Amino acid sequence: MAEINLAALLGGVGLFLLGMTMMSGGLKLSLGPALTRRLRDWTNGRLRGLLFGSVATALMQSSTATTVATIGFVNAGLLPLGQSLWVIFGANLGSTVTSWLIALIGFKFKLEAAALPVIGLGVLLHLSGAESRRGAAGSALAGLGLLFLGIGFLQQGFAGSTEHLELQRLSGYGLWSLIAFVLAGMLLTVLLQASAATLAIVLTLAEAGALPLNEAAAAVIGANIGTAIGILFVLVGATPNAKRAAIAHVAFNALTGIVATLTLPLLLFFIETLRTALGIGPQPALSLALFHTLFKLLGVTLMWPLAKPLTAFLKRRFKTQEEEIGKPHYIDRSVAQTPSLAVDALHREIARLGDIVIERARLRCLPDSHNWPSSDPFPTLARAIVAFVNDVNQRPMPESTASELAQLLRSHRYYDNCHELCGELGNIHSAVSALTHVTLSSSAHALAARAAALLNQLDPAKNDFQPPPADLLQGFEANYQALKAALLQAGAAGTLDIEHMDQLMDGFSALRRLLKQAHKAAALLSTLTPVPSGNGHNGDNGVEAATGAKNDALYHRITCGE
Repeated sequence: MAEINLAALLGGVGLFLLGMTMMSGGLKLSLGPALTRRLRDWTNGRLRGLLFGSVATALMQSSTATTVATIGFVNAGLLPLGQSLWVIFGANLGSTVTSWLIALIGFKFKLEAAALPVIGLGVLLHLSGAESRRGAAGSALAGLGLLFLGIGFLQQGFAGSTEHLELQRLSGYGLWSLIAFVLAGMLLTVLLQASAATLAIVLTLAEAGALPLNEAAAAVIGANIGTAIGILFVLVGATPNAKRAAIAHVAFNALTGIVATLTLPLLLFFIETLRTALGIGPQPALSLALFHTLFKLLGVTLMWPLAKPLTAFLKRRFKTQEEEIGKPHYIDRSVAQTPSLAVDALHREIARLGDIVIERARLRCLPDSHNWPSSDPFPTLARAIVAFVNDVNQRPMPESTASELAQLLRSHRYYDNCHELCGELGNIHSAVSALTHVTLSSSAHALAARAAALLNQLDPAKNDFQPPPADLLQGFEANYQALKAALLQAGAAGTLDIEHMDQLMDGFSALRRLLKQAHKAAALLSTLTPVPSGNGHNGDNGVEAATGAKNDALYHRITCGE
């Protein structure tokens, strides 16, 4: 009675995992940037998203790479969550290509003889252009060779050991046997952190006759559920959208796994019928590859009617303080139906938007402040305002209302410019703090403090907000020009490093432009009919406004580190 060759088994798993890593990494380097650029354009709609996720994963041999790129676009606001789910489901479907590679190639040739030349050619390509796409393609080719070499060692490890394994002892218990093999596939995938390695082992055992087809199929189900368990680690310290995408991945594999386990005899009967109709011989590995694909297609079918409810459910979960603050407090679909009310509500919402960006800029321009806002609700609220304006524009309105709406939209644009300039203010904090020149340091600190005071005066959400005078920024402009001349003189004299000088000038230039944009917005808002504070719209008797004030206070607590 032959025993398992443990050395060959461990070496086979190691080579398989190394090959998968190299192949995935090489393909991501050579194909990844192009696929990422196409992600947003080619995923509009369920079928297109599904197709893109499948093809991208098949090309890169990594569903993780496709999923990570998808999450990145969702976080950037370039891809809606609902649309991204279909790319993730497609990535699951594309992962079945590994099973077909193993079944169609892995058991058809003497792998050791075929793999070594492939590894040699891949390494040669990599060495001849390590930093180029050719080198990345070489790494992928070498990884493919190592993958097949690993399968060869797995075959050696299990060769002649079918009786020794005595896996038939787990059979014969009906549903309990299937559950046992599902759990075994899950455990092995969690331990190896690679469902592809589990699939390689299961297909090898099935091809060797050590594992009946129904138990092998149960282990395949377990391997896919195991990937869902592994992805749960994403929930730790991840962004809300990453958590939502991870839960969607878990839901896909868990739901599909449960349904497939309960209907396994029916699925295997369908595969047997299909295999007979196609004239395919009794090849367990090929049958399992068919089952793996059918399993994933079952998941897509199950998720088709559930995707919208799942998206709505996920959007209500993992709410961050940033998202809560970024939600509109005054504008909604009901108020959009009456343009005159819509203008009042929009006035309040844009004042909130201005408060958010001005508070962020004020804290970032202070060299001695370490309470920088960690969250940024501005983009979410800004997008909601634009959508609201588009909705209001569909309705007839008096010319005076349309004029006010245009002015509010112009104020929104000024605050959008302020938000863009906020990203350049970090230079002030670091560069001013690093100044050793006493006079320059004093002047820079004074200018930054003056800017912070002016921003506070220009905040339209302040209770004591007054229309800003036209000459409000004259004093700042004179001090700015004086500091600019002093910085240039210090740089020319060599008492200030040129790179340090450029950082300071860029930072204060951005601050100067931001102040001008904030002044324009405040001046424009002050010309409109003021909205009484604490008076909610739609007859809510101030409830909506009270909620808004509560969340505004929450934002200030967040940004001030309280």
